Amino acid sequence: MAAPRTAAKKPAPKKAPATARRNEPVTPPADLTKEQEIDAYRRMLLIRRFEEKSGQMYGMGLIGGFCHLYIGQEAVVVGMQMAADARDQVITGYRDHGHMLACDMDPRGVMAELTGRRGGLSRGKGGSMHMFSREKNFFGGHGIVGAQVSLGTGLAFANRYRGDGSVSMTYFGDGAANQGQVYESFNMAQLWKLPVVYIIENNRYAMGTSTTRASAQTDFSRRGLSFDIPGEQVDGMDVRAVKAAGEKAIQWCRDGKGPYILEMLTYRYRGHSMSDPAKYRSREEVQKVRDEQDPIEWVRKRILEGKLATEDELKAIDGEVRVIVNDAAEFATNDPEPDPSELYTDILIEE
Repeated sequence: MAAPRTAAKKPAPKKAPATARRNEPVTPPADLTKEQEIDAYRRMLLIRRFEEKSGQMYGMGLIGGFCHLYIGQEAVVVGMQMAADARDQVITGYRDHGHMLACDMDPRGVMAELTGRRGGLSRGKGGSMHMFSREKNFFGGHGIVGAQVSLGTGLAFANRYRGDGSVSMTYFGDGAANQGQVYESFNMAQLWKLPVVYIIENNRYAMGTSTTRASAQTDFSRRGLSFDIPGEQVDGMDVRAVKAAGEKAIQWCRDGKGPYILEMLTYRYRGHSMSDPAKYRSREEVQKVRDEQDPIEWVRKRILEGKLATEDELKAIDGEVRVIVNDAAEFATNDPEPDPSELYTDILIEE
């Protein structure tokens, strides 16, 4: 009797780096002036230091509930805000602190909301996931996965109705991209040529699940093809690439051509939330991205190599940012809690 055949073992496919660009860039990175490079550095550093402080305060028990940090993804929202103007709206999910700061919302108000204080941007009643500023055209962080996509599409409908040239910048993640309401929104947006840029922040992990395990189509820039919505992948770790792609997409919308999809290839350094030990990936993977692709270090390196600022001047910026963040933390620790009567406010608008 012949011995049973054994199938030859195929070598395991090599894993692509966590933030490798799969497609060649469609839009070349923008050339930034000295002022723009330094401003981008300052804004990204503010988000990084703010989120680091938020993590510390959560560990001290000063912040309760859910808390999702934006560390590693700073170039996405900073680059998009560099491409937008004051009339454009921003709406996002629950990883929202960075978006608020990029929209120039008061760091004191953001931190006070995290600690549930009276001076918070939602009067201490919303917490990490639910802040809002009509003044800054920030239409909130949203705790329900994908809920903001249909709301952002509604903002775009209002923009088209008014004809004021405003564009809705609607952010969501790779996990939310698999929600059904996203595709209902895509259909409506293209049918009515609504001015909305769908910004998919692909940080490679939906909670703890890799995109390769949960998504049949992992090129999220192609998710709108069946609706004839154009899209492109963008290096979300390079603020110049984000700004350039953002300008192109926003202009597409302003010209009345309908929606546009930008897939930002980015990476979060921390767990999904503060309660996530992130055991689904190795420390080496995270460190490799930190060492080779950190968005703030890229800008810092360009500034120093281009002699746009000295090491001491960049240290001074870091010092200024730390003062702002420490002041926000101090305010958020000592500000009074909301009066119990606040439970009954902001529920009903009486005409």
